[in-house]
This record gives sequence, C-alpha cells and structure tokens, in this order.
Amino acid sequence: MGVLGYDREGLPRDNFRGRWASRNGTFTDSTVRTGLRLEEQASRLITEVPTGPGPAGYSKSWLPKAIAKRNSARWVYEPASVRRDLTAYAAEDRQCVIEEARDVGRYRKIRRPIVIADPQRPHLAQYTSGIHRSERIDVRLLGPRDRRRLLVDTEQGLEPARFWLGESGIPLTLSAWKDMFTTANQRCEEQGLDLFAHAHLLRHTFAVITLEQLQRGHIAALGAMNPAQRLHYQRIFGDPMDWVRRRLGHASQLSTLIYLHALQELEMETRMALVPDTWEDPRDTPTAALGDEKPPQDLPEEKETTP
Repeated sequence: MGVLGYDREGLPRDNFRGRWASRNGTFTDSTVRTGLRLEEQASRLITEVPTGPGPAGYSKSWLPKAIAKRNSARWVYEPASVRRDLTAYAAEDRQCVIEEARDVGRYRKIRRPIVIADPQRPHLAQYTSGIHRSERIDVRLLGPRDRRRLLVDTEQGLEPARFWLGESGIPLTLSAWKDMFTTANQRCEEQGLDLFAHAHLLRHTFAVITLEQLQRGHIAALGAMNPAQRLHYQRIFGDPMDWVRRRLGHASQLSTLIYLHALQELEMETRMALVPDTWEDPRDTPTAALGDEKPPQDLPEEKETTP
C-alpha cells in the first residue's frame, strides 16, 4: 500500500501517481532482504550491486569499509528474485533518468567530479580538480559524500556511479529516502491500515526472519546428519546467530541477541508463520558461495572512516 500504491484488497489504486514506485519497491525489497542500513544501501555503486544474469541462489557483493557503519566491511547476499528487480531498475528507470540528465548537460555541471574513465578498471577513478588533480583512487575507499560526485565515463557519456538515482538523474539523498517512507506511512494511514515502517525497521525485519529461518533449517539439517556431516555443516554455516551477526555487520553477538529476544517474545503460531514463502533459504546456495568471509583479494588498504 505505502510504497507500491495498492489498496486493502491488493489491487493497484486508480488514483495512485507514484512514478517511482518500482524503484522504491526494489530499494525496500533489497534492504529488507540484506539487512543493510539506510546509508549503506543508498551509497552503493553500480559496480557493487548485483545485476544481469546470476546464480539461482544468492549473489555476493562486497560492502566497503568506507560506507559501512563502524567500518563493518562485509559481504552482502542478494537473492535471485531481488537481483532480477535490481537488473530491471538499472536497465529501465535508471537508464531513463540518466539519458534525460545527459541531454540537458546536468552531469557536466557537477563541481569537482571524480571520474571512472576506464570501463576495464571500474574500481579506479581520477580526481579532476583541486590539490588531488590527476591523482587516482580506488572507489572502494570513497565515503558517501565523495561518491555523490563520482561519475562513470561511458561511450554514451557521463553517468553517476551511485546506483540509486532521483528523477533528475542525481543520486538520492538520505533525506529523500526518509521522505519516501514518511509518504508511504501516510498512504497506509489513509487506507485505514495501522502500520508504520522506516528504513531501520527493515533491518530488524531481516534479522528476525532470517534468524528464525536459519534456526529451523539448522536444527532440521543437523538432526538428519551423522557426526562427520554435522561438523562439516557447522564449519560452513556456523551458528545461525553468528551468521546473522556477520550479515548485519555487528562487532559482537551481544548486539544481535536483541533479535533473539524479539523471537522469544512471539507466540509459537506467530513464529511458525513468520518466514514468508517467497524468501529463499540461504542454505540453498552452494556452500562455496556462502562460506567464504575473506574480502576481495584486490582490495586496497582502506581508510579508517566512520560515515
């Protein structure tokens, strides 16, 4: 209702004029399925979001320290269903606003742009002004503010490197995303639905549902294995609580325990209905894709940054 403009019967409302509902819905789905914080999600680059053909399970992409809260760099896992929507947004709505912005020369008016000039080396950008002029930098070292002026020089012309763009073709600010949730809440209220959500609540949702989902699968899987198989399984997936901790970027399990307490407070019938049928099981992804927590081998030494 709030983001996509449906009514209480699950049908599109005739008077809904949300031109960017598809983009907003994809942003929301990606956030609730990854547990990313608002600024982490909003700051990702086109090279850091999985698009195009991919695996049937989860796709893995690196969240750099420079845009992760408390420098909690980590792998982000995106399910295939969300990857398809991200691909559609990149190819359609995103490309549309880029072309419109290009036509009016909007990107050439950006002050002190940082430009990725070589498509074969998408992690390498060059400053175009100031004391760092002509200096090259790995884009994974750039914080949220510098990423707003990061451009890619393509055959068609300049375009933003940040993935999520507004109607003007410029990267959306955090306040714009917060306003999107405020408007969505107002639409729910107008439809008589007593629901309220914000970006960080999506992170809570991810944590609680994923923890319940993994806990069920963990218990069932271990019960059907012999001791050697159990040892191998636990080496790959570890403890469900620790798996969720790593996905959330928590330094300590004490922070993640909050979500376990939330689960314990729910009635059993609620817990049994908690995991949506449409949510892929992380354990369905090959262990080679999920079990490796090592960062990319070509990652440079990152700045100690707290965005």
